[in-house]
Amino acid sequence: MLLRIRKFFGMLGPGLITGAADDDPSGISTYSVAGAATGYSMLWLMLISTPMMAVIQGMCARISMVNGEGLAAIMRKRLPIWLAYALACLVIAANTFNLGADIGGMADAAHLVVPVPADALVFLFGIGMIAAQAYLPYARIVQYFKWLTLALFAYVITAFIVHPPWGEVLLRFAVPQVRFDSVWLSTMVGVLGTTITPYLFYWQSSLMVEEDKEAGKTTIAERRGTNARQVRTMHADVNAGMIYSNLVAFFIIVTTASTLGAHGRHDIATAQQAAEALRPLAGRFAELLFALGMVGTGILAVPVLATSSAYVAAQTFRFREGLSEPVHRAPRFYLIITAGILIGIAMNLLRIDAIKALFWSAVLNGIAAVPLIFVIVWLASNRRLMGEWTSSRLARAWGWATFALMGGATIGMFYFMARGS
Repeated sequence: MLLRIRKFFGMLGPGLITGAADDDPSGISTYSVAGAATGYSMLWLMLISTPMMAVIQGMCARISMVNGEGLAAIMRKRLPIWLAYALACLVIAANTFNLGADIGGMADAAHLVVPVPADALVFLFGIGMIAAQAYLPYARIVQYFKWLTLALFAYVITAFIVHPPWGEVLLRFAVPQVRFDSVWLSTMVGVLGTTITPYLFYWQSSLMVEEDKEAGKTTIAERRGTNARQVRTMHADVNAGMIYSNLVAFFIIVTTASTLGAHGRHDIATAQQAAEALRPLAGRFAELLFALGMVGTGILAVPVLATSSAYVAAQTFRFREGLSEPVHRAPRFYLIITAGILIGIAMNLLRIDAIKALFWSAVLNGIAAVPLIFVIVWLASNRRLMGEWTSSRLARAWGWATFALMGGATIGMFYFMARGS
């Protein structure tokens, strides 16, 4: 049994990292806002979004495994060029905004723990992550990323410290509840946007290519094609990552709903505010766990965001890419990573209020995800592109359901915003 467990954890990689990176500081803030503002009413989203996440991320991985290229490169070949460019620019802009908000969120959370000015922490985190990605080999980066996923356990522990009413929690988890107003629907779009988020589509597919490169498959022809064993391993990895991601999101919502929401603290805007507000309600230890978890996930998520943008740009505009490449062989790829993080640092040092925008960056991701999900499901259902690995009817049904849910929530949000309700 122990050997089987070790073997299972040994095969985890891109899917686990992707799932953990999904709970970035923006995601933590969004789940905190959801719990404080709407109580337990969104817990059911964690139940249905888990298979949705797994299906979409599995499609992204399988598309790249079959074709030997990243998702953006395949979109460039299969879509009208103006649409491929538009989607690439939309994702890069959302990533950069998200990245700046995440760095600011990390710095503010760390400032609760260490007596160092937040601006200094912004600079320290940003430069440190640039150096790590430029000088560490891909295998070492993946190893560190896998260990950083453990930071998310802080939120599981915190939820048990605050002693929520588990009967009501389980009821709201199992029975859907929907409120038709702009605040609730915008929060729903934010929760879905930070759960099923665009930058992870590209990251997942690009990591599959990186894994093949690490195995010695240096050309597209060598990487093209897959087999049943590789697909099973990929799905096990992806499913584990998505379950882990949403399990953590579940506990964050439970923690903030049973403390802040239950005590009338509905007006928080970030996870840092949630951590500060937890102290009088749940004690210093809960506050520290909440803050340290945010720093740990930020160290994982910010490089993922920056590198996702670099993969999108490289695959769309056709230049050399890859964390497995040294800097001198892929200078433009690393330049985009560096530029993204530097812009994120500047957003905070210039007092562009990225911290308050953590939640709204998730809403932006929710909006951007809608057209991307349509394209991904369409590509994965294309028999000429995917051959025997075309998505099953069940997978297509989940994919189109994801598109319908996120599209419907986005339309509803704009409708009720326009009505002012």
